[in-house]
Amino acid sequence: MADSENRTSTVYHDAAKNLAAKITLDGVDVFYGQKQAVHSVAMQIPDRSVTAFIGPSGCGKSTILRTINRMNETIDIARTSGSIQIDGEEINSKAVDPVLLRARVGMVFQKPNPFPKSIFDNVAYGPRIHGLATSKTELADIVETSLRKAGLWDEVADRLDQPGNGLSGGQQQRLVIARAIAVSPEVILMDEPCSALDPIATAKIEELIDELRENYCIVIVTHSMAQAARVSQMTAFFHMGDLVEYGPTEDIFTNPHQSRTQDYITGRFG
Repeated sequence: MADSENRTSTVYHDAAKNLAAKITLDGVDVFYGQKQAVHSVAMQIPDRSVTAFIGPSGCGKSTILRTINRMNETIDIARTSGSIQIDGEEINSKAVDPVLLRARVGMVFQKPNPFPKSIFDNVAYGPRIHGLATSKTELADIVETSLRKAGLWDEVADRLDQPGNGLSGGQQQRLVIARAIAVSPEVILMDEPCSALDPIATAKIEELIDELRENYCIVIVTHSMAQAARVSQMTAFFHMGDLVEYGPTEDIFTNPHQSRTQDYITGRFG
């Protein structure tokens, strides 16, 4: 079966073909200089759900994640082609301001990266620069609401003026998520958000992800297949720059259609 698999034979399980898509990728290629990192990726990512990208290191999953908010543009040698739409709008259009796009599409990175500011100012930063609050009271309400959604309010309510980087690693990651939520995004991208955290903090982040999916489209890159199985409803398996298989998480893990997927899931490579 492996010999018959090629870059034009991506398997989409039936449930993945008829999604109410929030994000649609069609023929997406990504190059770093002369090297092609991603080959003709096409997929529909549903709203109000978690989609996990899995695969070995260097397979293209983080590269594809960064195309969804044009983060690859920050790399001089990177070039992306193909179509990426959010709610039917082409995000690579010259009419789309990447700064405003990144307010719609929040990003949470592998290592927690709070600003060197107070807890309050970390969350208030986005609403301030985007003019989302008309008064101090409204700004304080946004900060509180965002921290509550991130499951952090009860732990920091009495020390909002203290530095965000003084929190524990898991708390810092939830602060970063609160910062992303504060600008009312539609999509939240997470690039291995738990890889630097201990098991207890990881469990809290996973619980938070499950709660957030009720209101957001979430895409998570993870090296942990167990985590993908726990938190996601859809899973995409990438290998050597190809999107090999994409479908409901349960199907990908229990009944994969491609031998490369089966080999990765069962630990034969990766």
